[in-house]
Amino acid sequence: MEAISHAGTVLGVLASDGVVLAAEKKVTGKLLDLSVTKDEGKGYGGSGEKVFLLNSNVIGGVAGLTADANSLLNYARSAAQRHLLTYNEDIPVELLAQRLCDLKQGYTQYGGLRPFGVSILYAGYDPHYKFQLYHSDPSGNYSGWKATCIGANSGTAQSLLKQEYKDDITVKDAVGLVLRTMSKTMDSTSLGSEKLEFAILTLDPETKQPKAKIYRPHEIDALLVSEGLTKKEGEGDKDVEMGK
Repeated sequence: MEAISHAGTVLGVLASDGVVLAAEKKVTGKLLDLSVTKDEGKGYGGSGEKVFLLNSNVIGGVAGLTADANSLLNYARSAAQRHLLTYNEDIPVELLAQRLCDLKQGYTQYGGLRPFGVSILYAGYDPHYKFQLYHSDPSGNYSGWKATCIGANSGTAQSLLKQEYKDDITVKDAVGLVLRTMSKTMDSTSLGSEKLEFAILTLDPETKQPKAKIYRPHEIDALLVSEGLTKKEGEGDKDVEMGK
C-alpha cells in the first residue's frame, strides 16, 4: 500500500459514451530514452509505464510496483485470450477484474508469498452493461466506479471529481475534467507529454465495436493546448518581450 500511495496518480472517469484514463508518468532521469513510442499507439511495449491495453475492449491503468504490474498485466492478457479462444467473444471487463482479483487474493492467503503491490483501474466495455470502470487493490477486492483515482494525491483528486462529475457527462467533457483534475493534483508544476499518459475507450461509429486509443506524446500535447492547460510553443517568449 505504501508503494501505491507514492506512485504516480492514475485517474479514470466513466462517461455516457466512453471511459477516459489519465496517469502521471514518473520520469526517473534525464538520461532515460523516451524516444521509443508505444506500438503505433496500441499500448504494447515502448515507453508506457502506467496505461496499457489489456484486450481490445479493456484498458488498464496501474499504480504501484512496476515489476508486479507487468506480471499481472501479462496474466490479464492471457486470461482475455483464453476467454476469446473458448467463447469466441471478448471477455467482459468485470470478469477480467475477477480473474486478477482471484490471483491477488491467493497471494495474501498462503505463507511464503507476499501480496502484489499494485492497484489497477480497468476501463472496459461489454454489450450487456456497456462502458464500465473498476478498481482493484492488493487484497483482491474490486469495485465499480463512476470516477475514481489511485496513487499519490488520490484524496484531493476524489474531492475534485465529486464536485464536478455529472451522471450524463460525455467523453468530450470527461477529457476536460480529467485533465483539469490532473493539473491540480500532479506533483509537477506543468502538464506535458513527458509527464502524462492518456487513453480513451469509445465505440467505433461504424462497426459499433469498442475502440481503445492510447495517445502518443504529440497527441497529448495537442490535447493540452486545445483544453488551454499549456502554452503553445513561443507564447512564453512573447510574454517576456511584451513585459508580461
